Amino acid sequence: MMGHANSGSEADRIWQRLVGLVWETRGEWRRKVSDATGLSFSRLRILRRLLDAPMTLKQIADETGSDAPATTVAVNDLENRGLVERHPHPENRRAKLVSLTRAGRQIVELVHRTVRDDAPPGFQHLSKTDLAHLRRILDRVMGSER
Repeated sequence: MMGHANSGSEADRIWQRLVGLVWETRGEWRRKVSDATGLSFSRLRILRRLLDAPMTLKQIADETGSDAPATTVAVNDLENRGLVERHPHPENRRAKLVSLTRAGRQIVELVHRTVRDDAPPGFQHLSKTDLAHLRRILDRVMGSER
């Protein structure tokens, strides 16, 4: 591995700029998602988390950074809308597994099909070389997080 040429504070400044860029561009996308689905973004996040496999309420709370009461309210709402259902957990009699219904899966697919999530203009104008460098750097950074 190469030496750490960048000081921590420079890495922190670059990170803060990246986070700022993402935050600035997510608001409009979130509004489009809510308009397309009639759901708040927090509800849709739960549906997206359930795409791969059913989860317990505790797992959903942990994955979404919510507390248990808020997660219960959200799952109850999604269940009332027919988008998720609860089943007994096969190994833990006290827990319930929450899974997507067909309608819940269709909502997530609708978002993927209809709500564009294009890169902001600054990214669109980067050269192929710059994009390749950025991808390589992100791959390195993300590889070091695992």
